[in-house]
Amino acid sequence: MWWILEYFFYLAYQGKLLKFDKFTHHHQEFSILVERISMELIDLVNPKHTVVITMEVQRGVVGDLSSFSELREAAENSGVLSNGPTICHSARAAGVRVLHATAINRPDNAGSKANCRMLAASKKINESGFGLVENTEGAELVSSFGPEPEDIVVPRLHGLTPFTGTSLDQIIRNLNTQTVVAIGVSLNIGILGLVMSAVDLGYQVVVPTDAVAGVPLEYGQKILKGSLSLLASFTSTEELVRTWETYQTE
Repeated sequence: MWWILEYFFYLAYQGKLLKFDKFTHHHQEFSILVERISMELIDLVNPKHTVVITMEVQRGVVGDLSSFSELREAAENSGVLSNGPTICHSARAAGVRVLHATAINRPDNAGSKANCRMLAASKKINESGFGLVENTEGAELVSSFGPEPEDIVVPRLHGLTPFTGTSLDQIIRNLNTQTVVAIGVSLNIGILGLVMSAVDLGYQVVVPTDAVAGVPLEYGQKILKGSLSLLASFTSTEELVRTWETYQTE
């Protein structure tokens, strides 16, 4: 049953579903089911139950001190560095809490483990005097993202995704969260892991597709199309900001 539903979501994303009045009776049953599951964006991102989570928008990842030139370029070209701060500003104005999921290491690497190629590479960068060592400039957020006084920064000392081994889940539960808006990098691992974990934990997820990036850029688009389209609701920065503006005027 669920694999069929997933397939219909995929077709819907591809724009290949027929109009309702052209459906056969069998197809109508699935279209009705899909309509019941989907929600209007204005309800989905209601400030009363929504948070924004930025993923590794740090100077040593996508900022001026980045050692990952391809990822930094992707963040620039995809809109992460311009649209991300716009989303954060709009969220705060609407009363939506902004949280920043960051990656850090101790100077002695205690508590971290290089148990995959990515973490091993990060360890080497940290040992060279760059990287994401706590209390250094590389570990700081890109300033346009914050943090503002009302923001919450949730660092992780080990691993690849923001929920595992941190208090992020409990924090946003205490904020009565139902919907997570995910922005940042990268679609390859971090954003993908954030979305999957959030869904596993029972949250709805919204991804502004012009505020996330992967490397190469084309591969990031494939992840959006082939994987995240089945897990999250897609929107744009413009649509999200416009939606939150309706709450500001109430």
